[in-house]
Amino acid sequence: MKADIHPKLNNVAFVDVSSGHRFLTRSTMRSNRKEVIDGEEFFVVLRDVTSDSHPAYTGERRLVDTAGRVEKFTNKFRRARTR
Repeated sequence: MKADIHPKLNNVAFVDVSSGHRFLTRSTMRSNRKEVIDGEEFFVVLRDVTSDSHPAYTGERRLVDTAGRVEKFTNKFRRARTR
């Protein structure tokens, strides 16, 4: 195996912004923010959506306004056709 061709793995704490839950893992990602957790230094990477807050994992149902999107599309298409 060739030496020095693989990226370096770092200790990383992915933090869910909405819930505050931390996922401690190893990743090639880095950030400017560091934090010491359990005596080890971790790069802190903020995430808007993780498995802790995503509706597909939590079972939370959200209403999506698809009718409004379809109306916007048809109105836009209708205006383009009349020109």
